[in-house]
Amino acid sequence: MAIKIYNPTSPGRRQMSGIKYSMLTKQKPEKSLTGSLKRHAGRMSSGKLTVRHQGGGHKRAYREIDFKRSKVNIPGHVASLEYDPNRSSFIALINYVDGEKRYILAPHDIKVGDTILSAEKVPNQIGNHTMLKNITVGAFVHNIELEPNKGGQIVRSAGSFAQVSAHDSGWTQLKMPSGEVRKVLDECYATIGQVSNPEYNTVIIGKAGRNRWRGKRPHVRGSAMNPVDHPHGGGEGAQPIGLRRGPKTPWGKLAFGVKTRKKKQSDSLIIERRK
Repeated sequence: MAIKIYNPTSPGRRQMSGIKYSMLTKQKPEKSLTGSLKRHAGRMSSGKLTVRHQGGGHKRAYREIDFKRSKVNIPGHVASLEYDPNRSSFIALINYVDGEKRYILAPHDIKVGDTILSAEKVPNQIGNHTMLKNITVGAFVHNIELEPNKGGQIVRSAGSFAQVSAHDSGWTQLKMPSGEVRKVLDECYATIGQVSNPEYNTVIIGKAGRNRWRGKRPHVRGSAMNPVDHPHGGGEGAQPIGLRRGPKTPWGKLAFGVKTRKKKQSDSLIIERRK
């Protein structure tokens, strides 16, 4: 396990844990592949708040990630594994044989010095990027395209992977991290392997301030509010939500167990809904 446990030097440190970054090989990012990141703090273009509980957070430099892996038939060598404050997974700096450098999502168990390749047909090796139709059934994949040549859009967070279930008349069936089974055109590209940093979801934050560093502002429970502020508010001591058939949002809409997906063209591509 790459989890470190902190000594209880203060109440906030008592349960806190974090990721061991000993496997990373470079501290500062490649300057040519970084840029500024404009922060919106949950506000739309007019300045109106549209997403609550966002704001603040530490200043970050954006690392330009090659989700498209468009360097076809040009081998690249893993030069370094690095931390990226903008995502949960690690990133890998790739030096291609033609001299170009690019960042990619680091697959789990990839090492400095490994060679990767993006092509229509590649060896079944971690980090290689190829068409879904050429990936063996049962293999784990990530950074998956939903439309050919659009670049990877899904299965990109730390530790996630989809599994190739079947190939059928121009489509590939994938079992998604959510448990959903869906069809994707077999000419779409995907990267072989699991995304790095699978221990990410076991980290214990430990204190509220650590979430503030990440740009997450406080979230107050509805049951702790007054009746005027939330449907769950009011009452002496801890109270249930009353005669309502389920939890509500502050604006009175059902919160959990409600299907929010409207009818979409892609409904026909979902073979089995997530549980």
